[in-house]
Amino acid sequence: MKRNAQALFLILFLSFTACYGQAVQQATGVETIQFKSKLTGKTLPYNVLLPPGYALPESRTQSFPVLYLLHGLTGHYSDWLSRTKLKEYAALYRIIIITPEGNDGWYTDAALVAEDKYESYILQELIPDVENRFRTIKGREGRAIAGLSMGGYGALKFGIKHPDKFIFAASMSGALDAATRADEYARAEWEAVRVSIRQTFGAADSPVRADNDLHKLVRNLSAERLAQLPFLYLDCGTEDHLIAANREMAAILFERKIPHEFRQLPGKHDWVYWDAQVREVLKIASQRMTLSKQQVAFIEDKPLSLSTMETSSREKILY
Repeated sequence: MKRNAQALFLILFLSFTACYGQAVQQATGVETIQFKSKLTGKTLPYNVLLPPGYALPESRTQSFPVLYLLHGLTGHYSDWLSRTKLKEYAALYRIIIITPEGNDGWYTDAALVAEDKYESYILQELIPDVENRFRTIKGREGRAIAGLSMGGYGALKFGIKHPDKFIFAASMSGALDAATRADEYARAEWEAVRVSIRQTFGAADSPVRADNDLHKLVRNLSAERLAQLPFLYLDCGTEDHLIAANREMAAILFERKIPHEFRQLPGKHDWVYWDAQVREVLKIASQRMTLSKQQVAFIEDKPLSLSTMETSSREKILY
């Protein structure tokens, strides 16, 4: 009788351990870091999505690639988790995802507000803090950056201006013409756009505008600099008011023979579109980054649906 009880206890214990281990392995952990930025003088929180199995003992010697996912204008670091199914989608991949706070700073060191150093913050404070706190691959091959709208502009800008930092840069519905917008811009009646553009980029002849004009930056890249660029991805809804700026950028990339992928899809400037497209960005980012020569950055390579959207035009340029 005693032996039967012991055997039953052992079976139950092993079953519980197996179920617990499986639950831990399948779960995507989420942490929020309240980071105090010296550069901006502000507390800039960021969310961290840890890959399934990150906390398991057998994973403690393993390092992971990181995707930095930027929010849009009037948004915040929490948007990606609260307004999409990012946590569910992230569970398919063996990557760490960081969603930082950028306020309305266009991920740029501002012309008129001295403490708004959002480009320097990402490069000099956020990335080092993430790499100190978590087990990350500390090199270009283990970093990708992406974002929507203002964040799409920021992501491509980081890839183009700092190619040594990222292996992949992606824009969803990017406001890619932000640095060229003036007060008379057609949508400048939206106060958040007008004020943030003016504070960030300054007057029309401001050097900050010239230094952060994406179209100009790409047109003026030297041959040496072109060879250093990460793979670039951009998409935009055909009903989005930003489609023209995205088409212009794609045309410049094509003209300069820069490896990239451009997708035009039915959709608007909204979270329905971004919830669908972030799945595509996760898939491509995971393929572009590496864990090691023996490992891959995804759990299973299932085709990801575009939900109710159908691809109307896709340009994929690989050199």
